[in-house]
Amino acid sequence: MDGTRRVLVAADKFKGSLTAVQVAERVTAGLRRVVPDVRVEALPVADGGDGTVAAAVAAGFERREIRVAGPLGAEVTAAFALRDGTAVVEMAEASGLQRLPAGVFAPLTASTYGSGELLRAALDAGARTIVFGVGGSATTDGGAGMLSALGARFLDEEGEPVAPGGGGLAEVASADLSGLDPRLSSVELVLASDVDNPLTGPKGAPAVYGPQKGASPDDVETLDAALAHFVTVLEGAVGARAAEYAAAPGAGAAGGIGYGALLLGARFRPGIEVMLDVLGFAPALERAELVITGEGSLDEQTLHGKAPAGVAAAARAAGREVVAVCGRLALAPEALGRAGIRRAYPLTEVEPDVATCIAEAGPILERVAERIARDFLS
Repeated sequence: MDGTRRVLVAADKFKGSLTAVQVAERVTAGLRRVVPDVRVEALPVADGGDGTVAAAVAAGFERREIRVAGPLGAEVTAAFALRDGTAVVEMAEASGLQRLPAGVFAPLTASTYGSGELLRAALDAGARTIVFGVGGSATTDGGAGMLSALGARFLDEEGEPVAPGGGGLAEVASADLSGLDPRLSSVELVLASDVDNPLTGPKGAPAVYGPQKGASPDDVETLDAALAHFVTVLEGAVGARAAEYAAAPGAGAAGGIGYGALLLGARFRPGIEVMLDVLGFAPALERAELVITGEGSLDEQTLHGKAPAGVAAAARAAGREVVAVCGRLALAPEALGRAGIRRAYPLTEVEPDVATCIAEAGPILERVAERIARDFLS
């Protein structure tokens, strides 16, 4: 070693303020103001939710764009990432909450059809492994829309396709998965999520996540019953595994699209673990002595499979010191320590006004990074 300090910045986005790429740029600028010759390697990370494709592109994947159906059926331009036969597909690109018009929710009718179109595009591009990141969905349709886009058929008593969305599943009388794209059987499909909920019940997709998508208590009840009915009909088509998958961890991810992915033969893995593998985190970690991770809010949720916790666990296992940057800090030092984070640096330490922190996150983050440089690199 030549004495040059080496830092790895592996942070997630600050939602609503900075992308993961921008977080890395601002941290790098702040570090270099204090230690001009510091070597900084940026590896923006994501846990499978929104921002996953952007993280893959920042790591050298090729960005591919196609037109697909948004959650309400109107076409949107969505992207996936491709490198050496591995595709990173993010369901939020097609079926995420950000694809709804401002202030509009559609808990009963939003569909994952566009996510199925994205998977089909990845197959068309020659992907042999597909990392399917799920999170941030506008939908609660159990993946029925996705499956339909890939060739499945869900018909009502009259033999007509049921209406899109979770609400329409109450009318499913027959399910036919025999028309699914045959290429699916020869690819490795990885379901990447930080959510391990089952499909239905008190911890299921409608009950836990439906309200975030505008579902009223009545809507939650309707969706839970519709999804349970969907599973029963699928049992008739594919046997006992339909019910087994519904109870499996990850089935309830992203409005139940996890369930649809499991039916396609996907293997469920924690999203951040998958993404660290795909992005090449281990070799980058070897080259660093200090790791800086972070996200917009470091709170109790962070500890349950979010990107900073995954980064810290891997870095600690490799004997590297980890600090975190964040907009808001809601974890005690003891909790941070258990997660492998030596110290957290919230923007609010530099600028107490939260509105200013959100509006001017970039410059404030640079000042935070200067503090880290003085504390750990000088």
